[in-house]
Amino acid sequence: MRIPRQRLGWWSCAGAAACFGAATPTTKLIVAELGPFTLSGLLYLGAAIAVLPFRARQHANVASPSRRGLLAIAVLVGGGVAPVLMMLALDRTTSGTVSLLLNLELVATVLIARAFLHEQIGRRAGAGIVVVFLGGVVVTGLSGAHVAPGALLVAGACLCWGIDNAITASIDRYSPRTITLTKGVVAGTVNLVLGLSFEQSPRAATVLAALAIGSVGYGLSITLWITGARLIGAARGQVIFALAPFIGAVLAWPLVGEPLRGRVLIAFVISLTGVLIVATARHHHVHTHQAIEHAHVVDLNDPHHRPGTISVLNGQAHRHLLLTHDHDHLPDIHHRHEHET
Repeated sequence: MRIPRQRLGWWSCAGAAACFGAATPTTKLIVAELGPFTLSGLLYLGAAIAVLPFRARQHANVASPSRRGLLAIAVLVGGGVAPVLMMLALDRTTSGTVSLLLNLELVATVLIARAFLHEQIGRRAGAGIVVVFLGGVVVTGLSGAHVAPGALLVAGACLCWGIDNAITASIDRYSPRTITLTKGVVAGTVNLVLGLSFEQSPRAATVLAALAIGSVGYGLSITLWITGARLIGAARGQVIFALAPFIGAVLAWPLVGEPLRGRVLIAFVISLTGVLIVATARHHHVHTHQAIEHAHVVDLNDPHHRPGTISVLNGQAHRHLLLTHDHDHLPDIHHRHEHET
């Protein structure tokens, strides 16, 4: 049975949240044995290894210089700077606290997506986003004095990932696996070289553990999130992904012995309520698609890919013709038009 595109987007982002949420407490198990640059490098190289077999079977599409520049920015801030800040934070505070502070990524992504991608939010979805964020505030606002040392580091990482999210959700020509592979190879190699130059050499068992965590917590997570965000928009994709901190906080109990407090469960229920509010928001109006050329999988069941609406070029590259119609939609890669409200 075929999964509708929007539903596939929601489930893809949920899968990404589960993978990344599990990565935080598992990384805490080895963070003391590795420097921040070495650990970040191994995690992203693990991500590259995870997608390499699948990327080898894909047809390459030629991207414009502007798209290559945007991808370079995403690799730098999202794959290079953010994980180092994250590892520094994990070394200074508990993984449960770091997991919950990661909800700041939702705020950064929503603001950037609205300002630069012109994503329509709407009152209902906006209210849901606020509820999701408040779920994180319930915990982080009451979690004690030990938040301060790592808080700014986590906030910096969230800002970098917010920029990364907006870019990777909007640029076409590059498949999710290609973006993940590029991030993994470039950011992973650079950080690992820096780490091996200034930090202690890791044990083989620790290296394998970091690569394994990176393959799932970063490789699979990044690929799933980009896939989903291109179907439902960066802001909504991040709303689902905001559940990752709670998954991390729950897993931190059995994995690293950090107690699961009742307020975490309360906050999770609050945030899940916000997710449901966003997921049930609807947006419907007459809109016009300008003629554009980009690359992604052509879905003949999608009204934007039906005969007479596109001209296939090569591989997944195709040209959309001018099209005006009216239907319920989300800010996916076909609906990044301006809105009055």
